[in-house]
Amino acid sequence: MQRVVYPAIFYKDEDVYRVLFPDIELTTDGTIIEEAFLYAKEFLRQYFIQVLKYDLDYNTPTDFLQVKSTCKKDDSVMLIEATIQDKDIK
Repeated sequence: MQRVVYPAIFYKDEDVYRVLFPDIELTTDGTIIEEAFLYAKEFLRQYFIQVLKYDLDYNTPTDFLQVKSTCKKDDSVMLIEATIQDKDIK
């Protein structure tokens, strides 16, 4: 089992909440912030399943405060945790 934690920026974009993982340079979204959070968690898990399964390179997480300092006033930064089971990468 492996655990990863990455900062994610949440921001409102018209009718959805977007979630940007700056270190992964990919986004996901949800219609409400709780949904966006759950999608972000699953997105991170699926991303790292592929990284681990295929031995891909990846960026290490940027410090939370550094990410927060780059955000706009209305943005929120949260740490997203994902757990990858050994059975997921076989």
